[in-house]
Amino acid sequence: MSSPKFEEFLSKVTSKVKSKEAHNMIKKELIHHLQELSQSYKKRGFSKEDAEEKAIQEMGNPFTIGERLNPLHKPKMDWVLIVLFVLFAGISFLPLVDGIPEFSLSGTYFMGRQAIWYTLAILVIIGLLFFDYQKLKNGWIYFYAIGLLIHIYLHLFGIMTNGAKKWVSLPGLTVDGTMMSLFFFFLAWAGIFNKINEFRSWKKQGLLFVLFWIPISLYMMVPDFMVSIIYFFCILGMFAFARIHKKLAVNLTLTNLLAGIIFIIMFYMTSRQSYLLTRLSAFINPTADSNGAGYMYKAVRNVLSEAGWFGNGLSNELNFQLLPEAHTDFAFPFLVYSLGWAFGFVLCLILLIFISRISKNAFKTKDLYGRLIVIGGATLFAVPTTWNILMSFGVVPIMGVSLPFISYGGSAILFYAAVLGLILNVYRRKDLVEPTIADEIKS
Repeated sequence: MSSPKFEEFLSKVTSKVKSKEAHNMIKKELIHHLQELSQSYKKRGFSKEDAEEKAIQEMGNPFTIGERLNPLHKPKMDWVLIVLFVLFAGISFLPLVDGIPEFSLSGTYFMGRQAIWYTLAILVIIGLLFFDYQKLKNGWIYFYAIGLLIHIYLHLFGIMTNGAKKWVSLPGLTVDGTMMSLFFFFLAWAGIFNKINEFRSWKKQGLLFVLFWIPISLYMMVPDFMVSIIYFFCILGMFAFARIHKKLAVNLTLTNLLAGIIFIIMFYMTSRQSYLLTRLSAFINPTADSNGAGYMYKAVRNVLSEAGWFGNGLSNELNFQLLPEAHTDFAFPFLVYSLGWAFGFVLCLILLIFISRISKNAFKTKDLYGRLIVIGGATLFAVPTTWNILMSFGVVPIMGVSLPFISYGGSAILFYAAVLGLILNVYRRKDLVEPTIADEIKS
């Protein structure tokens, strides 16, 4: 309990700090200094009241202190990320300018749809930006349950397209259920890793094991191999920075590594074996079936070989004939073919800056939960971006993966908007939250 004199002093200080969210943190920090000063005066023989008075005098003018603290505890906005988001939004309209011949609809129709998705995306970002993200940390059980419920719905009522039963029909639109579940699993694991050292018993480690592998199994059942890969690396990224005790980290690593080996062996022995082997054989040797599974590798290579430094223009039917899905999974080779390698290099550089900026922001907050959200979010952007570009060069197998914020498609745009909204939220509150990372509390 602090004295009335200290309370009055603290009230005067915080009256000059506009951000009410920072008041509690400032009071805790200052009360600690006041009590230390008061104790030192008591040891010199001062009475309790005189010691408190001396401590307050030594601290200085409370209004001046408040004015100095105010700019240090203001909500911050990462305008670089926002500008890059707007830039990506603009680029995303380029593959739609001349329409999509497969659907026999004009470019205006698809550009209008994309504009609607981006309007909703902006609303999602704003909605997730202005609230206390820390209120989510204890809800990991509910987020995980929502992810499971989405998969139950997909199994019972999901719409199948291209062999994957992953679409959810909502009034006026159809959304990707696997992307929805990935977002909730991401939130769940951020909450789990925030308190991971409470899972030391063998029973709780067994629970973590089950919680990790259930989503992978569910994504494989859909099947959506790419989302399972993104999920895996997202959890791995958060695991690497979760401040886990060494013994627990070793136990979890070894058990999951062994389980992963067994899982891969069993997966190859299932009925989906032929599908995977066809994909992998096409990746290893595209020319063996150049008109079948290897066609896309050949098509992408031909498109990129004809790009030139400055491209062939956006209005060119040849690119669509050679490269189906040029507005979604193959937006990158389409843009390189249309606008040239110069544009492609610049786009890669901008994407690298975007992901690097998010990664650096993770270490600007002293809150572990916020850091985990940003690290997981950076991975959710980095993995599909890297895979999408590398598969254009035949470095990794071709899979259904969109280029974040650039490929056409509402589900992906809303998903990445939600992730970006949380990342901006953590950055905005980085100077308002109390430190929860041990070595940064001491510093």
